Amino acid sequence: MEPRGETAPNGAGFPRIETAVSMGVEIMLKQAKAKLGAKQVEQVKDLSKLVLDSSHQIWLAGLGAFARAQQEGSKVFELLVKQGQEIESRTKDIASAKVEEVRARTEEIKAKATGNWDKLEHVFEERVSRALNRLGVYTSKDVQALADRVADLSEAVNTLLAEKQGTKPAKATAPKATAAKAAAPKATKPRATKAARSATH
Repeated sequence: MEPRGETAPNGAGFPRIETAVSMGVEIMLKQAKAKLGAKQVEQVKDLSKLVLDSSHQIWLAGLGAFARAQQEGSKVFELLVKQGQEIESRTKDIASAKVEEVRARTEEIKAKATGNWDKLEHVFEERVSRALNRLGVYTSKDVQALADRVADLSEAVNTLLAEKQGTKPAKATAPKATAAKAAAPKATKPRATKAARSATH
């Protein structure tokens, strides 16, 4: 059975070391009295007191070190948490700045690519149009211009007919099929001209 003594200052419920030491010393003194004289017993008492004082000081020093370690440990933990929060905040700011930079760069590249593609498409259409004109083939612009011209002529003819008959002219609408048929004979002219030139030479 463990000896009952005073509890530690931190309330842990453990017996003090000096209580255990003092009980051990008393037992040793009783055994020594039977064997030694009075003078030697006094020397043993002095020695036991010295040991008891030393053990008490060691015990207090240990408690002080433990308490200080707890305080400093909590301070260190709080410091680490604070530093972690600062690093996290800086990291978020840097990440947000990088995302915005990449987004702006992407939009810039996209705008340049769209502009270059429009230029390339325009150049391609012009070259194709020139090549078709050399071959005597009408482009969509030529067909549209011809359709507009046919519509104007039809309206003029209807106006003249209405003036002769004394009625109001009706606006004529030229269908696209008519414009395409009207465009077909014009496409054969350059070929006939080339054939005529080759025949004369």
